[in-house]
Amino acid sequence: MNEKETARAAVREFLTTRRARVTPAEVGLPAQSTRRRVKGLRREEVALLAGVSPEYYVRLERGQATGPSAGVVDAVAEVLRLDDDERAHLGRLLAALTPTVRRRSRGPAKNLVSPNIQVLLDSMDHLPAVVFNGRFDILAANTLGRALLGPMFDLPGRPNSARFLFLDEPRARDLFPEWDRIAADTVAMLRIEAGRHPDDPDLTELIGQLATRSTEFRTRWATNDVRAHRAGTKTFRHPLIGEVTLPYENLRLDAASSQVLNVYTPQPGTPEADAIRLLASWNADNPAAGTRGRFS
Repeated sequence: MNEKETARAAVREFLTTRRARVTPAEVGLPAQSTRRRVKGLRREEVALLAGVSPEYYVRLERGQATGPSAGVVDAVAEVLRLDDDERAHLGRLLAALTPTVRRRSRGPAKNLVSPNIQVLLDSMDHLPAVVFNGRFDILAANTLGRALLGPMFDLPGRPNSARFLFLDEPRARDLFPEWDRIAADTVAMLRIEAGRHPDDPDLTELIGQLATRSTEFRTRWATNDVRAHRAGTKTFRHPLIGEVTLPYENLRLDAASSQVLNVYTPQPGTPEADAIRLLASWNADNPAAGTRGRFS
């Protein structure tokens, strides 16, 4: 497909999956006596509730209605019960239908962190920290980051957490007891990145590789779910410190390149902080086990 066809397909797939998950009863439509042939709302029902003509909504869903007003997009988003992440994603998909916007959106995720960011990482000797881009390539890590995520660095080539999750699944499930949640979140964040940079060849290659080799990824990718990077918790089953649930913060370093600093932040005096201190002590006694640095 060419760029325009790809942009239209992204809009169509996203709106179709969002429409399929909303039932008539949820939006106050009367029950139908005849058997429905579609899952969720029909196109004409979305049009009615959003206050647009059925013909216009069909064009919108097919990616053929360029430049819809903010009011129309908001009305459709309300009918389809889109959350903030989904509403923003829809806006980017619709904007990408315009050639000038597609050209401005080009700019694949950068593969290098700045020297200043590496200094920052190296100074964080008591908290695990890594930097990754929108494709989930790990661009840099401090010693504790490498120690906490150890198996992720064993695959050939640049470390990539999405590849680890889906292509080294047995070990990933060992490291992450909540693998299903983490896998779903990772795919949802990759969806947002694909909306931001649909022409990134490395991202296209990554998604193609995962979709070809992993049924788990394929199933989740087909849902068209989206999720932005935000703070949360992640549970590890680590060979040295056992099972531990760590809070983390995701700090965006560079919006244009989608670089994010991921820092695990256990509160001082907690068992989680003690576990990280144990990991740091082990690394101090085994300096070859966790070499800090950037990855090219």
